[in-house]
Amino acid sequence: MPEMDYESSRKKSWAARLVQLILILFCILMIFFLGFLYAPFQPFERARNLWVTTAMTTLNHQYLAKWFFSDEKIQSIMDNNQAASLGNSDPSLINAFRFTNLNSTELIDVSRNGFNGYLLKVSNPSHVKVAATRYIGKRGEKAEEIAKETGAVAVINGGLFSDPEGKGTGGNPLGILISEGRTVFKGSGTTYDVIGMNRNNVLVLGHYTLKQIEKMGIRDAVTFSPFLVVNGKPAITRGDGGWGIAPRTAIGQKQDGTILMLVIDGRQIGSIGATLKDVQDIMLEYGAFNVANLDGGSSTVLYYEGKIVNHPSSLYGERNAPSFFIVK
Repeated sequence: MPEMDYESSRKKSWAARLVQLILILFCILMIFFLGFLYAPFQPFERARNLWVTTAMTTLNHQYLAKWFFSDEKIQSIMDNNQAASLGNSDPSLINAFRFTNLNSTELIDVSRNGFNGYLLKVSNPSHVKVAATRYIGKRGEKAEEIAKETGAVAVINGGLFSDPEGKGTGGNPLGILISEGRTVFKGSGTTYDVIGMNRNNVLVLGHYTLKQIEKMGIRDAVTFSPFLVVNGKPAITRGDGGWGIAPRTAIGQKQDGTILMLVIDGRQIGSIGATLKDVQDIMLEYGAFNVANLDGGSSTVLYYEGKIVNHPSSLYGERNAPSFFIVK
């Protein structure tokens, strides 16, 4: 009997300790959960911002933010994380006249904790152009197709396009699309967000009318936003940029004319993605003077020297898109 009492007592002791451990873990989780919801200091504020901005910039998962926060709180978080509008870039600040004999490209691994990234440096900006799908209004094309058609050594995805419920064909650009001096598409608006190259091989960022675009000699352009660096000034000085964590594509130019093309993988094991602030900071680190965000998400792709370098996030591989920046 004494041995049975001892065994019974030992089991009760372990059961009590297990209950205590569960209660402690529950309390810890509740502290973190309440901190996530209400604490006005780090790291809770950053986690809250990332959660909301990531959820609210998806097509189908905004409920993940709305479960926990009011519409007013969500709007406040989104507003406080947005990139500032810095106006138009000044093309005269870029030296684009020293590239006659420069033809080099260099691929750099810019991976960080949380994501894998690749930066392509293009020494001669005259080789950077915009290519458009041959099937405007019907379907887009993939980076390999564009490379084969144009003879490009490098291709990244480009501008905005209509993609209702994520089921579009990639054939319907939005805003404006100019390829090698030809206006392939223009929307019904009176002004356009322009990310383009002019005849002096300068990356131009700004909001322009068609007449202004023609007067400025824009030879290649797409539409997307936001502009992350304008005339050397960063647009994101607080928060993460308001677009959460996702795959990213961006294009920039150094003051010496060098073009920088950046892609970052996301939504996958080993590379969850990057914020716009991450993109801005990497581009500034490599000397960018002007930087524009391009279409990201499952559109993000980098083709270089005969192969896809990154890992597109779609389960079905890279997407069809209507526009691309290419290096010929």
